[in-house]
Amino acid sequence: MDHRADLTELERRLLDRYQHGLPLSATPYADMAAALDVPEAEVLAALDRMQQLGVLSRVGPVFRTHAVGVSTLAAMAVPEARLDEVAAIVTSFAAVNHNYEREHRFNLWFVATAASDAELAEVLDKIEQLTDIKVMPLPMLEDYHIDLGFTLQWT
Repeated sequence: MDHRADLTELERRLLDRYQHGLPLSATPYADMAAALDVPEAEVLAALDRMQQLGVLSRVGPVFRTHAVGVSTLAAMAVPEARLDEVAAIVTSFAAVNHNYEREHRFNLWFVATAASDAELAEVLDKIEQLTDIKVMPLPMLEDYHIDLGFTLQWT
């Protein structure tokens, strides 16, 4: 669902400003608030509301692959009628940092991270159990940097 019209000015400013460069400090939300000239409580409330709306699923760092723990790209062939249901299950795992739909037989893709190979396998197994759909792990063979930030369109 498109929630662009539902977002407040502060929420839009947060999304525009912090796709990159979250403050690396003991008080990142206070730092964000100071930069945006609003109280920290308003930043926290805005982030929480955007999570409730489903506009964003998490706020946090993205580490270089395998610098901390392990990760894999994964794909699933999900029946179209179950896509929203399965995506919600996948997203419910803290180990999943994003997922997206693709126009392909394997139409739901996601990245999962964990502290160890065993924990990662456990997450993928649980997703399979809950969805009754096979997860195809696609571990990285070669490192490429892809900038996931983009210019947001508000109108």
